[in-house]
Amino acid sequence: MRQSYFTPALFTFLREVEQNNNKPWWDENKDRYIRIIRDPAKEFIADFEPRLQSMSDHFLADTRTNGGSLMRPYRDTRFSKDKTPYKTNVGIQFRHEMGKDVHAPGFYVHLEPGACFAGIGIWHPEPKVARQIREAIYQDPDAWKKATKYKAFTNVWALDVGEEDRLKRIPKEFDDGSPYADDLRMKSFIAGHKFTQKAISSPEFDADLAKVFKAGSAFNAFLCNAIGVPY
Repeated sequence: MRQSYFTPALFTFLREVEQNNNKPWWDENKDRYIRIIRDPAKEFIADFEPRLQSMSDHFLADTRTNGGSLMRPYRDTRFSKDKTPYKTNVGIQFRHEMGKDVHAPGFYVHLEPGACFAGIGIWHPEPKVARQIREAIYQDPDAWKKATKYKAFTNVWALDVGEEDRLKRIPKEFDDGSPYADDLRMKSFIAGHKFTQKAISSPEFDADLAKVFKAGSAFNAFLCNAIGVPY
């Protein structure tokens, strides 16, 4: 049997980062990060590319250390009160080829002790893009229903937007009688699927993740069509 990409050691390391979030500790343990997280993640990304391409050839499995699918372990503290320098999670983003950052449609994997999940969609798109998506939902509710309301989707994914991430009211250009009024208020157009740490550490994780992403393929296709990029 093939070995797992990610082992329980990954979660042990992330817990240690949380307890020792400082540069001297990191410098002393960076080789562990490379061995336990960075190199296995890059191998996972490379091996996952054929599974990704089977859904769409417009999303990138990029193995570069900087600017690739594996997000950097360093926090951006410029605008945060929390000045701890290192992330206590691992993020892997399969971005759309036409997206310049994580706000484009994408497939996402989040590894964190007690909080592992997969994600799809667009997080906090700029106003122009959000408007295009709302117009697509409003103009073609049947397509939105097909992408998000049937059991093939809802048995796997949950639209991962709470009330705090919705507009207070529907934008005035849309009729408030829409059957998907709450969806028109979303600021982010994302869905989530939870994974256990045991599932992440399984040799079958890549196959399981591919099945989960496939169940959300129509959702990302809808978003791509809405903003005029290929799927």
